[in-house]
Amino acid sequence: MTALARWLGQVDYEPTWRAMQRYTELRGADSADELWCLEHPPVYTLGMNADPSHVLAPGDIPVVAIDRGGQVTYHGPGQLVVYPLLDLRRLGLGVRGLVTALETSLVAFAAELGIEAAARRDAPGVYVNGAKLASLGLRIRRGCSYHGLALNVAMDLGPFARINPCGYAGLEVVDLARLGVVLTPAEAAQRLVPHLGRCLALAGGAAFV
Repeated sequence: MTALARWLGQVDYEPTWRAMQRYTELRGADSADELWCLEHPPVYTLGMNADPSHVLAPGDIPVVAIDRGGQVTYHGPGQLVVYPLLDLRRLGLGVRGLVTALETSLVAFAAELGIEAAARRDAPGVYVNGAKLASLGLRIRRGCSYHGLALNVAMDLGPFARINPCGYAGLEVVDLARLGVVLTPAEAAQRLVPHLGRCLALAGGAAFV
């Protein structure tokens, strides 16, 4: 079954989160796996066990406590967010396998762009010369995944300085634009999705609808 990739444009965070929850709750054994590709307006999100002290000075950016793992992160325009809504049991994937597949997809995508990126075992995500290019945060319910990854494409990185990104004080953050790659989030999605289809071993790959 081919996974369905959808470009949703820029959509508000909370309704999208609730839609992911509904899809996961209502899906059946034959429901398609989907990859929701999108941008969010500015928002900080706090994982279930996050320490609120990592939010240093949010200002007028809303802070939303949500049901994924991990600490605090920032989403904003110019960042590609991909939510993999996957039946992990059907794919034969565990949580570690899912994290590894997502990171491997991002590393392969970066290599396609001429960027040497790497994952870190101690801090999920993908890094370039120690600076964080992409973050991960997941929730597994009923054997299925939601939430996902955020890839910094061409964005205002200033809001990251108002938090300890992913719980790490002073963590440097970078985007593709500062690495010399000019893409929009929609263009990045078109090029990342085939890597996701391959690394997640999705039968039939992943195709935009």
